[in-house]
Amino acid sequence: MNAEKQSILVVEDDPGLQKQIKWSLEQYDVTTAATREEAVNQLRRQEPAVVLLDLGLPPDPDGATEGLAALEQILALSPATKVIVVTGNLDRTNAVKAVGLGAFDFFQKPFDPDVLAIMVSRAFHVHSLEVENVRLRSAATSPLQGLITHDDAMLKVCRMVEKVAPSNATVLLLGESGTGKEVLARAVHSLSPRADKRFVAINCAAIPENLLESELFGYEKGAFTGASKTTPGKIETAHQGTLFLDEIGDLPLPLQAKLLRFLQERVIERLGGRSEIPVDVRVVCATHQDLQAMIREGRFREDLFYRLTEITVTIPPLRERHGDAILLAQAFLERHSLEQNRNLKGFTPDALKVLDTHTWPGNVREMENLIKRSVIMADGPMVNAEDLGLNPKASQEEPLNLRQVRDEAERRAVIRAMARTGDNVAQAAELLGISRPTLYDLMSKLGLK
Repeated sequence: MNAEKQSILVVEDDPGLQKQIKWSLEQYDVTTAATREEAVNQLRRQEPAVVLLDLGLPPDPDGATEGLAALEQILALSPATKVIVVTGNLDRTNAVKAVGLGAFDFFQKPFDPDVLAIMVSRAFHVHSLEVENVRLRSAATSPLQGLITHDDAMLKVCRMVEKVAPSNATVLLLGESGTGKEVLARAVHSLSPRADKRFVAINCAAIPENLLESELFGYEKGAFTGASKTTPGKIETAHQGTLFLDEIGDLPLPLQAKLLRFLQERVIERLGGRSEIPVDVRVVCATHQDLQAMIREGRFREDLFYRLTEITVTIPPLRERHGDAILLAQAFLERHSLEQNRNLKGFTPDALKVLDTHTWPGNVREMENLIKRSVIMADGPMVNAEDLGLNPKASQEEPLNLRQVRDEAERRAVIRAMARTGDNVAQAAELLGISRPTLYDLMSKLGLK
């Protein structure tokens, strides 16, 4: 029952008053502390939204006011916590000072239980409103909406996108299929001054070559059979906004030359037209192919490559994003459970193990499709390994036991040091930053000769 109650910390050195306050606030989960040290420990342990703090705590040996010191320490550790200070009848000055330091409110002893209950209820209400406001503001201004990650390499990609987005530089996103290139392209647009204009996306690999030119550049009436009216292309449609060219590596060579001219001159000619049309557009491209290898093979123009790579962002595959597989799986489970009207509680341990060790050749796209299928197929309240349908032998699990990980790391380091020094133990020990006897002991423990 206590788990459902709101948590409140009462800092009061009088045991009788502690009991009285606890009794009057029985609808809350009340924790007590008699000293500043106890209060700080309980604050870290319980993380209460509201604290009742007696300013009349016994002073420290230097004579400093312990109550005010406790207030400052509590607010430094947890600025969002609402601290209601308790004072004696003759201590109004310190109460006002406490409010000036950041206390939410104050009341005087002897206290009225009804007034205290109203004050505490108001503090909880204000705290919940502030927490919700922060959450909504964070969600509304999330720079990379739709991207879920805790991986350091992926977070660096996010910071890079944030830096380049306000500029007009052409951005090339490199990464395997399914890594989230379009999510990042939309982030570049949403963080740019063009955010209120159109984001126009076109997949160069999904449109037949004979239609791609008219799709990109548009056409005039009568330009070809069936052209019954003048139609602007994707580039023109994206005027003042952002144009996203996905799978740019599949763009045919004749269109590469025409795209290069547009990037240089910022004007287009519709198919069958004679007049130049100026277009102001931010260009973001993406591909999973090795463009430099394509240049060597004569399948991609080198001059276009350098036009497209003013800024290059390389997106790591899911298998290299440590911890993201579980994080994404849980997010997709929640989303698709809601969509499919299923009340699934999570993943079983064997399912988590399989998710964590799978190599994810299809990256995030493969992950989402697999979780959606498992949500539909799951029989019990939890998704298990059988529901996922993955082969646990497809990848080798890395050890999570810290001793095992440490021993393996030490083994590799010792072998490398010995190889680098030609099996000279003294030099290897110096290289490793340990003594020679320590190295001998380590080699014996690891079974190395």
